[in-house]
Parts: sequence; C-alpha cells; structure tokens
Amino acid sequence: MLQGTLFQFENDTPWQDLGNGIHRQIYGYDDKIMLVKAKFDKGAVGQLHEHYHSQVTYVDSGVFEMTIGDQKKTVRKGDGYYIPPNEVHGCVCLEPGVLIDVFSPHREDFL
Repeated sequence: MLQGTLFQFENDTPWQDLGNGIHRQIYGYDDKIMLVKAKFDKGAVGQLHEHYHSQVTYVDSGVFEMTIGDQKKTVRKGDGYYIPPNEVHGCVCLEPGVLIDVFSPHREDFL
C-alpha cells in the first residue's frame, strides 16, 4: 500500500518541529519501509528510546555522539549505523547536522 506520491521534493516536504532543536521530514513510505530526514541543532538530544522497527541511518552532515545498546561512538558525515529491533539508542548532536533514517516496517507513530 503506497502512501503519498512516488516522488518527494525537499522544498515541498514540510518539516515537523519536534522541539528542543530537532526537526523531521517524512519522505516515501509504505507498510514495510519509511525514509525520514532528521535535522539537529548543536546540543540537541535524541533521547534514549527503543522501538520494534529495524533502523539504518546515514549521517548526511554534522557530528553526533551515538549510543546503541552499551556502545557509544562518534559518527560524522558519510558514516552510518544499524539499530536492531528493540535496542536502546539515542544521540547527542555535537555539530549541527542531518540524519537520514530508514525504518522497517514504517513508523506509524510518526504519521
């Protein structure tokens, strides 16, 4: 089941203000997969949380201190990471940046 249009254009895709220096754009998705862009201001914190979705993320820009389970690493533009289902994770933005997240299945809580 396709949601929305086949093409999404950055200038036509609204940003959601999540507060505390974090904004989100939702791109294409269906019931199996979803692409999301998250923009962080310096110092913004993606609180530790978990969800049943698999997640892969590409660091489009910026520097983040990323925690996945009991591991903490600094990731930068060009890096990426995988988060297994139900793994506790979160980040602190050290330099303003953008993360490109892919979730499977889609994050119905974002809609």
